[in-house]
This record gives sequence, structure tokens and C-alpha cells, in this order.
Amino acid sequence: VQLVESGGGLVQAGGSLTLSCTASGGLFSIIAMGWYRQARGNERELVARVTRGGNTDYADSVKGRFTLSRDDAKTTVYLQMNSLSPEDTGTYFCNAGIIPTIHSTRSEDYWGQGTQVTVSS
Repeated sequence: VQLVESGGGLVQAGGSLTLSCTASGGLFSIIAMGWYRQARGNERELVARVTRGGNTDYADSVKGRFTLSRDDAKTTVYLQMNSLSPEDTGTYFCNAGIIPTIHSTRSEDYWGQGTQVTVSS
């Protein structure tokens, strides 16, 4: 299983960015998929994720500003980030809980390599 991330970069406060993440490889079932972020000196925290059934959770700090969506194949998720602030700066990691094959007995947790988002004031 591989998670390939794109997007990120440098943006001024109030600006927007879109992150995308595509899962490939053994994808018998994707249980959930989404984004976490980690600011320097802080722990990794959930930003947003969507479950197989379509339920989406957001961190309180991004509600109303960020929108998580996915493609019809449910193997790519998009994180539209609006009204960005310097507090949103950090490394954003794609995460997916995946059952790789029909023979798998449980789901596995996979991570992308991370993409940097920097918001200047």
C-alpha cells in the first residue's frame, strides 16, 4: 500500500491550499482516510478524516474552514483549506486504515511521507 500526497506549500494568511492523497496497492477495503498534521514541537493531531460509510470528522480548529472530500473510487481524498492562519502551519500527513487483501484479518494503518504547509502572517 502506498499513499501519495500532493499539494502544500507556502501561502499568506487568509489564503487557500488544497492537499490530495491517493492510495494505491492492496486496497481490499479502505476503512477510513484523511489528514493529520504536526507542528514543530507538537504532537500529531487529526485534521479531518472520512470513513468508509462517508462520515467525516474535523478538528474543532478547522471546522468551517477546511473541507475533506473524496473521489468516486474512494481512493483519493482532497483537503480544501481556506482562511489559513499561521496556526495551520505544519507537516500534513495522509493517513488511511486499510484492509489490504480479502485474506487480511484486520486493518492496517498507513501513512504518507508528509507535505509541508507554511502560512505566513
